[in-house]
Amino acid sequence: MSIAIRTISKDFGTFKALRDVNLNIESGELVALLGPSGCGKTTLLRIIAGLEAADQGHILFSGEDTTELHARQRNVGFVFQHYALFRHMSVFDNVAFGLRMKPRASRPSETVIRQKVHELLGLVQLDWLADRYPAQLSGGQRQRIALARALAVEPKVLLLDEPFGALDAKVRKELRRWLRRLHDDLHVTSIFVTHDQEEALEVADRVVLMNGGRVEQVGSPQEVWDHPASPFVYGFLGDVNLFHGRAHEGEMRIGDNLHGVRLESPEHSTTQDAKAFAYVRPHELEVRRYVTGEDRNRHFERTQGGIPARLVRAIVVGPIARLELSPLDAFTAGSGDIIEAQMGAQQFREMALKEGETLALTPRKARVFVA
Repeated sequence: MSIAIRTISKDFGTFKALRDVNLNIESGELVALLGPSGCGKTTLLRIIAGLEAADQGHILFSGEDTTELHARQRNVGFVFQHYALFRHMSVFDNVAFGLRMKPRASRPSETVIRQKVHELLGLVQLDWLADRYPAQLSGGQRQRIALARALAVEPKVLLLDEPFGALDAKVRKELRRWLRRLHDDLHVTSIFVTHDQEEALEVADRVVLMNGGRVEQVGSPQEVWDHPASPFVYGFLGDVNLFHGRAHEGEMRIGDNLHGVRLESPEHSTTQDAKAFAYVRPHELEVRRYVTGEDRNRHFERTQGGIPARLVRAIVVGPIARLELSPLDAFTAGSGDIIEAQMGAQQFREMALKEGETLALTPRKARVFVA
């Protein structure tokens, strides 16, 4: 089932939760609504489910306007962050609940219900827990039971609100892989809300970045990572460093003539001496020892100079060395007092870098925005 979201807006008092949101979701897609707390992603999910009413706009399921339909009439499965299982019911009865609550005319027989519940418990690989109660399950098991219960009524749309947010990191990673495999088997149109960038990029077919009640960008995980549409998207997806400078005729200068770099930015070829800022991911920073008295023309004309920074801390875990550096020019870095860089642990050991020494940082790749 495809979903069309048309000009949806929602206010809570003076707070604008959603502002003129438009979005198309194709049948069988797994889409992530990603953004910080308060960006409107859960409100949008609840409006799609019929649990919340929009102030304006329409929700269409396969072209049919469902805006005025009650949640029970939308045939939507909903999975909450905190499981919402009935504590007094066994696992079997929790999964069977939705089927037993159907109107008498469409309610399956108890024999069919029993068969279907066991099939679903097998699907989520927990059929051996049918007689247990929620309190006897782990968090990951409870969430899989909640998903089985949502699937029991054969929903046309599956909605998940921070489904793994209450779980520890290892279980969360296992369950999101499992959810991706399950979706590939079932192909139910699914939307899940998360604030975890890694989760969205790993699981979803497409990612919807939201901020301040608006959609900032929609695309595949690779598209939004490689081509962020706005400073917000660039800053939200993964670790990133922010540098201030000036843009002029297709170049951005960070730092001064003696201690800085020039970045090519052909997209700003007509810009004349304007404030600018560049986003650089930690692994895109080349790190070398800072040498005083470097040839000015060499590092200026060939853009081989470096931003001087003092190595504050080095964290070596496995194959990666993460460096925390303090820029010598306080006006260069805009993401706090620390610049983060990454390199291979072997390279770090070979360079024998020491905390406290001054290094030169050169972006291999950057995205420049004009203020």
